[in-house]
Amino acid sequence: MSTASIVNFLKQCDIFYQFTPTQLELVANICQEAVYQKDDLIFRENSDSKELYVIVQGEVDIVVDPSLVGTLEEGTENRVIATMRRGQSFGEVALVDEGLRSASACASQKDTHLLIIPRDKLIMLCDTYPQLGYRLMYNLAADLAMKIRNTDLRIREQLLYNKSQDQK
Repeated sequence: MSTASIVNFLKQCDIFYQFTPTQLELVANICQEAVYQKDDLIFRENSDSKELYVIVQGEVDIVVDPSLVGTLEEGTENRVIATMRRGQSFGEVALVDEGLRSASACASQKDTHLLIIPRDKLIMLCDTYPQLGYRLMYNLAADLAMKIRNTDLRIREQLLYNKSQDQK
């Protein structure tokens, strides 16, 4: 992808909402591209985290291994907790804490195109251009808040479903 086409794509992504054309170009210049095929592992749960990912084309499943919690028996299947699509980002917690990945990410369609944004380069941009940094962190916070609210809703639904099943 050319820088211009990356800029045009980033313009459509929520985490780059209200970025100026110059700010979008600065981000586009640090993006790396990668293509994954169906079932390719992008990163593994509990691995180091140093990148943010944005989906250009295809879908990515966010997967957790229930056996890592220790409450389920070995061999329990991994669970897809979310499916991310074009324009959505994942791996953003890496920008905040550089902690271990809380889930795995796998391509769920062939020819899944991703933009990979290295944490160190993005943080350097944020430090150099504080308005860009503020806008990005604000947008990331809004995106994470929405994801937390959706997860909270799913947990509540699951708890209510299990409670109603127990009463039968």
